[in-house]
Amino acid sequence: MDILRLLLAIVLPPLGVFLQVGIGFHFWLNILLTLLGYIPGIIHAIWVILRK
Repeated sequence: MDILRLLLAIVLPPLGVFLQVGIGFHFWLNILLTLLGYIPGIIHAIWVILRK
């Protein structure tokens, strides 16, 4: 399941974060980072998924 989340984090970072933690601080932070720049959103999403 983590591989699917990682692939989704690369394609659509907020979706990968949502599947990992739900709607919370990290989800909204990831949306903000993705809007400011796609790469920071990907990095944050991968960090959230791998830190569990």
